[in-house]
Amino acid sequence: MSDLLTHSGLLRAFSEAQRVGALGPVSPVDVIAHSLAFVEALPEDATTCADLGTGAGVPGLVIAVARPDLRLVLVDRRAKRTDALRRAVASLGLESRVEVVCGDAEELGQTTFHHSMDVVTCRGFGSPETTIRLSTPWVRSGGIVLVSEPPEEQGNRWLGLDLAAADTSMPTRRGPMAVFHVEHPHP
Repeated sequence: MSDLLTHSGLLRAFSEAQRVGALGPVSPVDVIAHSLAFVEALPEDATTCADLGTGAGVPGLVIAVARPDLRLVLVDRRAKRTDALRRAVASLGLESRVEVVCGDAEELGQTTFHHSMDVVTCRGFGSPETTIRLSTPWVRSGGIVLVSEPPEEQGNRWLGLDLAAADTSMPTRRGPMAVFHVEHPHP
């Protein structure tokens, strides 16, 4: 997977995202390297994945290139970012299995994509409470939510939260990822 660090299509997509203001000044190589931690944490048997708050397609585009077996939905509520992301998906030839959606993650998780994904990824697009509350409705029972975490020495930011209300429990840590196992109650 380290060959993805020099993947010309990804480097071009993230450089273009920086040019239009959809991605901060971090090196595209560093963006890819961070995204690879999500790839490594994905279950091998996953077939569907949503990246919430994807912005410039981080980590969604890297996941799409690394895992051609997955169908992905990349979600952001800012049209300028999703427009640029649609162009990146097309330039990478991923349109047949990557859908870019401009919309509200909360609303979409309760309607169109309710309990439909094996995996949801997010880099923490809000407070810990908001991140987990908005991501678990997307995941089928038995699926997982992967959230990018700060360094371990900063402590566990999930302590004290009512994770059971979000149909999950305390996450396990896999490198820089918090892995939440989702189990929805039976209706």
